[in-house]
Amino acid sequence: MKPIILVTGANGQLGSVLTPALRARYGTDNVIASDLLPRPGYESRFEILDATDESRMTEVVRQYGVSQIYHLAAILSASGEKAPLRTWDINMTALLNVLEVSRKEGIEKVFYPSSIAVFGESAPLENTPNNAFLDPLTAYGISKAAGENWAKYYFAKFGIDVRSVRYPGVIGYQSDPGGGTTDYAVEIFHSAVRNEPYTCFLEPGETLPMIFMDDAIRATIELMEAPKENIKERSSYNLAGLSFSPAEVAAAIQKHYPDFNVSYSPDSRQAIAAKWPDSINDSPAQDDWNWQPQFKMEELVETMLTKLQEKYAAKKLTPSQHSSVA
Repeated sequence: MKPIILVTGANGQLGSVLTPALRARYGTDNVIASDLLPRPGYESRFEILDATDESRMTEVVRQYGVSQIYHLAAILSASGEKAPLRTWDINMTALLNVLEVSRKEGIEKVFYPSSIAVFGESAPLENTPNNAFLDPLTAYGISKAAGENWAKYYFAKFGIDVRSVRYPGVIGYQSDPGGGTTDYAVEIFHSAVRNEPYTCFLEPGETLPMIFMDDAIRATIELMEAPKENIKERSSYNLAGLSFSPAEVAAAIQKHYPDFNVSYSPDSRQAIAAKWPDSINDSPAQDDWNWQPQFKMEELVETMLTKLQEKYAAKKLTPSQHSSVA
């Protein structure tokens, strides 16, 4: 029997791609998208839902007989630093609502996305292990680290099958960036395709872990479909794709766009990125549920450029007609 899935935050950078993937796999009628506002393409099975409203969430769960929740609604790292207390309040209230509704309504599985933002100064920068000490230095990272502990608590105390991965920076052509510290890695491709110069908000050598959107979606679904007995990490799994710096991705793009110009003007996001790992050790994910990324740098760059070229051509937009995306 196919699961009935509720996706919170379905309009976001990840949710807007994961929701169609889930519908393709489990059937449109079995996946309920939800967010604060309606979105074109979600006319079927879409509910207005503020994840901080537990009673409304309960109503939607009961209405559709939901058996799994993919909880994607959150305020991200860079946006979160502008209003840290609001970020904590919204991120934690929403997660605890999901966990409490799951406990009360007998939800079978919950997906909770964590992030490399949980790591801070105590974690080794290279090959950061899954069990590294968590001392995040952003409101977003603090909320995600706390969320991992709540996920583990609800599994241990109530048997709620909560599963989680720590996403690195997610790069995709399908959706716009969502206010994160790694947004440059999406923005830079849009600028290249529009034949516009790009000013990067990180230093040229600031290496960070990244993952292509297709790999991130596949990892999420593979984790959720893995046998319960295989899930050994009940806080969150490290997830690795590839690591690169702004200068490295700029050089890779310039192989296709030789005249593409990139300059650097680091802002407050540089201080956040400097505390995050350069590379991630995801051996527990590989061992427990056979995770393996598929996209390397060359394939990622070629795919991003090709798909964005197609996207702009379909919109019939020239660079002069469209000055910004993210």
